[in-house]
Amino acid sequence: MNEQIINTYYMRFVRIIGIFIICIFVIVGILFYFFGPVKIKSEAIIFTVPQNITGFNPVSLLASHKYIRNPFGFRLLLTWFSGGETVKPGGYRLDKQMNAWQVMKKVTGKPDLLWVTISGCQRKEQIGEKLAGIFGWDKSYVDRWNNAYTTLSEDYKEGVYYPDTYLIPVDEAPEIVAKRFIAKFNEAFAPLAVKFLAKNIRWVTGLKIASLIARESGGADDMKRISGIIWNRLDQGIPLQIDATMQYTEGQRSDGSWWGPVDLTEKKNDSPYNSYLYKGLPPTPICSPAIDKIDAVLNPEDTDCLYYLHDHNKKIHCAKTYEEHKANIATYL
Repeated sequence: MNEQIINTYYMRFVRIIGIFIICIFVIVGILFYFFGPVKIKSEAIIFTVPQNITGFNPVSLLASHKYIRNPFGFRLLLTWFSGGETVKPGGYRLDKQMNAWQVMKKVTGKPDLLWVTISGCQRKEQIGEKLAGIFGWDKSYVDRWNNAYTTLSEDYKEGVYYPDTYLIPVDEAPEIVAKRFIAKFNEAFAPLAVKFLAKNIRWVTGLKIASLIARESGGADDMKRISGIIWNRLDQGIPLQIDATMQYTEGQRSDGSWWGPVDLTEKKNDSPYNSYLYKGLPPTPICSPAIDKIDAVLNPEDTDCLYYLHDHNKKIHCAKTYEEHKANIATYL
Protein backbone atom coordinates (compact mmCIF):
# COMPACT_ATOMS: atom_id res chain seq x y z
CA MET A 1 0.00 0.00 0.00
CA ASN A 2 2.77 2.41 0.93
CA GLU A 3 4.50 1.56 -2.30
CA GLN A 4 1.36 2.40 -4.28
CA ILE A 5 1.07 5.77 -2.53
CA ILE A 6 4.70 6.51 -3.26
CA ASN A 7 4.21 5.57 -6.90
CA THR A 8 1.10 7.77 -7.11
CA TYR A 9 2.91 10.77 -5.68
CA TYR A 10 5.89 10.08 -7.90
CA MET A 11 3.73 10.04 -11.01
CA ARG A 12 2.04 13.27 -9.94
CA PHE A 13 5.44 14.83 -9.38
CA VAL A 14 6.63 13.67 -12.80
CA ARG A 15 3.48 15.14 -14.41
CA ILE A 16 3.99 18.44 -12.60
CA ILE A 17 7.61 18.58 -13.67
CA GLY A 18 6.57 17.76 -17.21
CA ILE A 19 3.92 20.47 -17.22
CA PHE A 20 6.44 22.90 -15.73
CA ILE A 21 9.02 22.09 -18.43
CA ILE A 22 6.37 22.45 -21.14
CA CYS A 23 5.34 25.81 -19.67
CA ILE A 24 8.97 26.94 -19.69
CA PHE A 25 9.31 25.94 -23.34
CA VAL A 26 6.06 27.73 -24.19
CA ILE A 27 7.16 30.88 -22.35
CA VAL A 28 10.59 30.76 -23.97
CA GLY A 29 8.94 30.25 -27.32
CA ILE A 30 6.62 33.21 -26.78
CA LEU A 31 9.46 35.40 -25.59
CA PHE A 32 11.57 34.38 -28.56
CA TYR A 33 8.68 35.06 -30.94
CA PHE A 34 8.15 38.57 -29.57
CA PHE A 35 11.65 39.59 -28.46
CA GLY A 36 14.22 37.19 -29.93
CA PRO A 37 16.89 38.06 -32.51
CA VAL A 38 15.98 37.97 -36.19
CA LYS A 39 19.05 35.92 -37.14
CA ILE A 40 21.45 33.63 -35.36
CA LYS A 41 24.42 34.69 -37.50
CA SER A 42 25.78 38.21 -37.27
CA GLU A 43 24.63 40.71 -39.92
CA ALA A 44 25.63 44.27 -39.13
CA ILE A 45 23.56 47.11 -40.59
CA ILE A 46 22.97 50.85 -40.14
CA PHE A 47 19.48 51.88 -39.10
CA THR A 48 18.88 55.41 -40.36
CA VAL A 49 16.47 57.86 -38.74
CA PRO A 50 15.79 60.92 -40.93
CA GLN A 51 16.47 64.49 -39.84
CA ASN A 52 12.77 65.30 -39.89
CA ILE A 53 11.09 62.65 -37.75
CA THR A 54 7.59 64.09 -38.14
CA GLY A 55 5.40 61.15 -39.10
CA PHE A 56 8.35 58.77 -38.87
CA ASN A 57 7.47 55.37 -37.42
CA PRO A 58 10.66 53.64 -36.23
CA VAL A 59 8.89 50.45 -35.17
CA SER A 60 7.33 49.89 -38.59
CA LEU A 61 10.66 50.52 -40.31
CA LEU A 62 12.52 48.21 -37.96
CA ALA A 63 9.96 45.50 -38.61
CA SER A 64 9.81 45.95 -42.40
CA HIS A 65 13.60 45.74 -42.65
CA LYS A 66 13.59 42.74 -40.30
CA TYR A 67 15.64 44.30 -37.51
CA ILE A 68 13.02 43.04 -34.98
CA ARG A 69 10.80 39.96 -34.97
CA ASN A 70 7.54 41.43 -33.71
CA PRO A 71 6.46 45.10 -33.75
CA PHE A 72 3.88 44.61 -30.98
CA GLY A 73 6.48 43.23 -28.60
CA PHE A 74 8.92 45.99 -29.49
CA ARG A 75 6.30 48.67 -28.79
CA LEU A 76 5.77 47.12 -25.35
CA LEU A 77 9.49 47.46 -24.64
CA LEU A 78 9.51 51.08 -25.82
CA THR A 79 6.48 51.89 -23.68
CA TRP A 80 7.58 50.13 -20.50
CA PHE A 81 11.37 50.14 -20.49
CA SER A 82 12.74 52.99 -22.64
CA GLY A 83 12.77 55.40 -19.69
CA GLY A 84 10.97 58.01 -21.78
CA GLU A 85 13.79 58.17 -24.33
CA THR A 86 12.75 58.49 -27.95
CA VAL A 87 14.46 57.55 -31.21
CA LYS A 88 16.53 60.52 -32.37
CA PRO A 89 17.66 61.48 -35.90
CA GLY A 90 20.91 59.84 -36.97
CA GLY A 91 22.29 56.41 -37.66
CA TYR A 92 22.47 53.41 -35.33
CA ARG A 93 24.77 50.41 -35.73
CA LEU A 94 22.56 47.37 -35.29
CA ASP A 95 23.08 43.67 -35.80
CA LYS A 96 20.34 41.23 -36.73
CA GLN A 97 21.83 38.99 -34.04
CA MET A 98 20.57 41.51 -31.42
CA ASN A 99 17.41 40.72 -29.47
CA ALA A 100 14.59 43.26 -29.17
CA TRP A 101 15.83 44.52 -25.80
CA GLN A 102 19.28 45.23 -27.20
CA VAL A 103 17.79 46.96 -30.25
CA MET A 104 15.52 49.07 -28.03
CA LYS A 105 18.42 50.19 -25.82
CA LYS A 106 20.50 50.98 -28.90
CA VAL A 107 17.98 53.10 -30.83
CA THR A 108 16.92 55.05 -27.75
CA GLY A 109 20.54 55.84 -26.88
CA LYS A 110 23.08 58.10 -28.56
CA PRO A 111 23.28 57.75 -32.37
CA ASP A 112 26.44 56.25 -33.84
CA LEU A 113 26.14 58.57 -36.84
CA LEU A 114 24.93 62.17 -36.88
CA TRP A 115 23.39 64.32 -39.58
CA VAL A 116 25.41 67.31 -40.75
CA THR A 117 23.95 69.87 -43.15
CA ILE A 118 26.23 72.46 -44.70
CA SER A 119 24.39 75.15 -46.63
CA GLY A 120 25.53 78.16 -48.60
CA CYS A 121 29.15 78.74 -49.52
CA GLN A 122 31.24 78.36 -46.37
CA ARG A 123 34.98 78.47 -45.90
CA LYS A 124 36.71 75.40 -44.54
CA GLU A 125 37.20 76.78 -41.01
CA GLN A 126 33.50 77.60 -40.84
CA ILE A 127 32.60 74.02 -41.67
CA GLY A 128 35.14 72.82 -39.09
CA GLU A 129 33.51 75.04 -36.49
CA LYS A 130 30.13 73.46 -37.18
CA LEU A 131 31.56 69.93 -37.15
CA ALA A 132 33.24 70.65 -33.81
CA GLY A 133 29.90 71.76 -32.36
CA ILE A 134 28.12 68.62 -33.58
CA PHE A 135 30.79 66.04 -32.74
CA GLY A 136 32.41 67.73 -29.74
CA TRP A 137 35.82 68.03 -31.39
CA ASP A 138 38.59 69.63 -29.38
CA LYS A 139 41.12 72.06 -30.87
CA SER A 140 43.45 69.29 -32.05
CA TYR A 141 40.65 67.72 -34.08
CA VAL A 142 39.63 71.08 -35.53
CA ASP A 143 43.26 71.70 -36.55
CA ARG A 144 43.38 68.30 -38.22
CA TRP A 145 40.23 69.18 -40.19
CA ASN A 146 41.57 72.58 -41.21
CA ASN A 147 44.87 71.12 -42.37
CA ALA A 148 43.55 67.96 -44.01
CA TYR A 149 44.66 67.59 -47.62
CA THR A 150 46.01 71.15 -47.83
CA THR A 151 49.55 69.76 -47.92
CA LEU A 152 48.72 67.82 -51.10
CA SER A 153 48.01 70.92 -53.14
CA GLU A 154 46.87 74.52 -52.76
CA ASP A 155 43.85 73.44 -54.80
CA TYR A 156 42.53 71.55 -51.76
CA LYS A 157 42.69 74.47 -49.36
CA GLU A 158 39.21 75.71 -50.23
CA GLY A 159 36.37 75.09 -52.63
CA VAL A 160 36.15 71.28 -52.57
CA TYR A 161 34.23 70.77 -49.28
CA TYR A 162 30.85 70.46 -50.91
CA PRO A 163 27.75 71.90 -49.20
CA ASP A 164 25.26 69.07 -48.70
CA THR A 165 23.69 66.84 -46.05
CA TYR A 166 25.90 64.07 -44.67
CA LEU A 167 25.41 61.20 -42.23
CA ILE A 168 28.78 60.92 -40.49
CA PRO A 169 30.01 58.44 -37.85
CA VAL A 170 30.68 60.17 -34.54
CA ASP A 171 34.06 58.45 -34.25
CA GLU A 172 35.27 59.29 -37.76
CA ALA A 173 38.65 61.04 -38.02
CA PRO A 174 38.65 64.63 -39.34
CA GLU A 175 40.74 63.61 -42.35
CA ILE A 176 38.16 60.98 -43.35
CA VAL A 177 35.33 63.48 -42.89
CA ALA A 178 37.19 65.86 -45.22
CA LYS A 179 37.55 63.01 -47.71
CA ARG A 180 33.76 62.55 -47.63
CA PHE A 181 33.23 66.20 -48.55
CA ILE A 182 35.77 66.01 -51.37
CA ALA A 183 34.18 62.82 -52.72
CA LYS A 184 30.80 64.56 -52.78
CA PHE A 185 32.34 67.50 -54.65
CA ASN A 186 33.88 65.12 -57.20
CA GLU A 187 30.50 63.45 -57.68
CA ALA A 188 28.68 66.76 -58.16
CA PHE A 189 31.37 68.28 -60.39
CA ALA A 190 31.92 65.27 -62.66
CA PRO A 191 29.11 66.12 -65.16
CA LEU A 192 30.63 69.60 -65.68
CA ALA A 193 34.28 68.55 -65.94
CA VAL A 194 34.12 67.93 -69.70
CA LYS A 195 32.43 71.30 -70.25
CA PHE A 196 35.19 73.12 -68.39
CA LEU A 197 37.77 71.23 -70.41
CA ALA A 198 35.98 72.13 -73.67
CA LYS A 199 36.12 75.84 -72.75
CA ASN A 200 39.76 75.54 -71.65
CA ILE A 201 38.94 76.61 -68.10
CA ARG A 202 40.84 74.92 -65.26
CA TRP A 203 38.51 73.38 -62.73
CA VAL A 204 40.07 75.34 -59.88
CA THR A 205 39.64 78.58 -61.87
CA GLY A 206 35.97 77.71 -62.20
CA LEU A 207 35.77 77.10 -58.44
CA LYS A 208 37.36 80.46 -57.68
CA ILE A 209 34.81 82.31 -59.80
CA ALA A 210 31.95 80.16 -58.49
CA SER A 211 32.94 80.97 -54.90
CA LEU A 212 32.83 84.70 -55.71
CA ILE A 213 29.43 84.30 -57.37
CA ALA A 214 28.16 82.42 -54.32
CA ARG A 215 29.27 85.12 -51.87
CA GLU A 216 28.08 87.98 -54.09
CA SER A 217 24.76 86.77 -55.52
CA GLY A 218 21.54 87.67 -53.77
CA GLY A 219 19.67 84.74 -55.29
CA ALA A 220 19.34 82.40 -58.23
CA ASP A 221 18.22 85.18 -60.56
CA ASP A 222 21.48 87.14 -60.52
CA MET A 223 24.12 84.38 -60.49
CA LYS A 224 24.67 84.39 -64.25
CA ARG A 225 24.69 88.18 -64.44
CA ILE A 226 27.39 88.41 -61.78
CA SER A 227 29.27 85.67 -63.60
CA GLY A 228 29.13 87.76 -66.80
CA ILE A 229 30.39 90.86 -64.99
CA ILE A 230 33.27 88.98 -63.36
CA TRP A 231 34.29 87.55 -66.72
CA ASN A 232 34.08 91.03 -68.29
CA ARG A 233 36.38 92.51 -65.65
CA LEU A 234 38.84 89.62 -65.95
CA ASP A 235 38.90 89.91 -69.75
CA GLN A 236 39.49 93.66 -69.58
CA GLY A 237 42.11 93.44 -66.84
CA ILE A 238 40.03 95.43 -64.35
CA PRO A 239 40.46 94.61 -60.64
CA LEU A 240 37.45 92.65 -59.43
CA GLN A 241 37.01 94.84 -56.32
CA ILE A 242 34.85 92.26 -54.56
CA ASP A 243 34.37 92.71 -50.82
CA ALA A 244 34.04 88.98 -50.25
CA THR A 245 37.73 88.45 -51.03
CA MET A 246 38.61 90.93 -48.28
CA GLN A 247 36.17 89.25 -45.92
CA TYR A 248 38.05 86.03 -46.54
CA THR A 249 41.34 87.74 -45.70
CA GLU A 250 39.93 89.09 -42.44
CA GLY A 251 38.82 85.63 -41.32
CA GLN A 252 36.75 85.27 -38.17
CA ARG A 253 35.78 88.52 -36.48
CA SER A 254 35.77 89.25 -32.76
CA ASP A 255 32.01 88.66 -32.66
CA GLY A 256 32.47 85.16 -34.07
CA SER A 257 31.20 85.99 -37.57
CA TRP A 258 33.15 85.07 -40.67
CA TRP A 259 31.83 87.43 -43.35
CA GLY A 260 31.54 90.82 -41.67
CA PRO A 261 31.44 94.16 -43.49
CA VAL A 262 34.65 95.57 -44.96
CA ASP A 263 35.58 99.21 -44.33
CA LEU A 264 37.77 101.49 -46.45
CA THR A 265 40.83 100.91 -44.24
CA GLU A 266 40.66 97.15 -44.69
CA LYS A 267 40.51 97.57 -48.46
CA LYS A 268 44.06 98.94 -48.29
CA ASN A 269 45.49 95.90 -46.49
CA ASP A 270 48.12 94.10 -48.54
CA SER A 271 46.98 90.55 -49.24
CA PRO A 272 46.96 88.33 -52.34
CA TYR A 273 43.19 88.08 -51.72
CA ASN A 274 42.77 91.86 -51.90
CA SER A 275 40.90 92.24 -55.16
CA TYR A 276 41.08 96.04 -54.82
CA LEU A 277 44.88 96.04 -54.95
CA TYR A 278 45.51 93.09 -57.25
CA LYS A 279 44.00 92.16 -60.58
CA GLY A 280 42.75 88.69 -61.41
CA LEU A 281 41.36 85.96 -59.22
CA PRO A 282 42.37 85.21 -55.62
CA PRO A 283 44.96 82.44 -55.01
CA THR A 284 42.22 79.97 -54.01
CA PRO A 285 38.44 79.82 -53.88
CA ILE A 286 37.13 81.70 -50.85
CA CYS A 287 34.48 79.10 -49.98
CA SER A 288 32.99 75.85 -51.28
CA PRO A 289 30.22 76.62 -53.81
CA ALA A 290 27.29 74.43 -54.81
CA ILE A 291 26.89 73.10 -58.33
CA ASP A 292 24.48 75.83 -59.51
CA LYS A 293 27.16 78.47 -58.83
CA ILE A 294 29.74 76.37 -60.69
CA ASP A 295 27.34 76.00 -63.61
CA ALA A 296 26.90 79.81 -63.69
CA VAL A 297 30.65 80.12 -64.42
CA LEU A 298 30.12 78.15 -67.63
CA ASN A 299 26.95 80.01 -68.57
CA PRO A 300 27.46 83.72 -67.83
CA GLU A 301 24.89 86.26 -68.89
CA ASP A 302 25.89 88.17 -72.02
CA THR A 303 26.16 91.71 -70.61
CA ASP A 304 28.14 94.90 -71.12
CA CYS A 305 28.01 95.68 -67.40
CA LEU A 306 31.21 96.07 -65.38
CA TYR A 307 29.67 97.06 -62.02
CA TYR A 308 26.80 95.86 -59.88
CA LEU A 309 25.18 96.33 -56.49
CA HIS A 310 22.27 94.90 -54.55
CA ASP A 311 19.58 97.14 -53.12
CA HIS A 312 17.97 96.58 -49.73
CA ASN A 313 15.62 94.03 -51.29
CA LYS A 314 18.56 92.02 -52.68
CA LYS A 315 17.68 93.05 -56.24
CA ILE A 316 20.72 93.48 -58.46
CA HIS A 317 21.44 96.66 -60.44
CA CYS A 318 24.31 96.67 -62.94
CA ALA A 319 26.09 99.48 -64.76
CA LYS A 320 28.31 99.76 -67.82
CA THR A 321 30.34 102.69 -66.47
CA TYR A 322 31.55 103.88 -63.11
CA GLU A 323 29.40 107.00 -63.46
CA GLU A 324 26.31 104.85 -63.90
CA HIS A 325 27.40 102.76 -60.92
CA LYS A 326 27.71 105.87 -58.73
CA ALA A 327 24.23 106.89 -59.82
CA ASN A 328 22.94 103.44 -58.79
CA ILE A 329 24.62 103.83 -55.39
CA ALA A 330 22.89 107.17 -54.87
CA THR A 331 19.54 105.76 -56.01
CA TYR A 332 19.44 102.35 -54.35
CA LEU A 333 21.76 102.56 -51.35
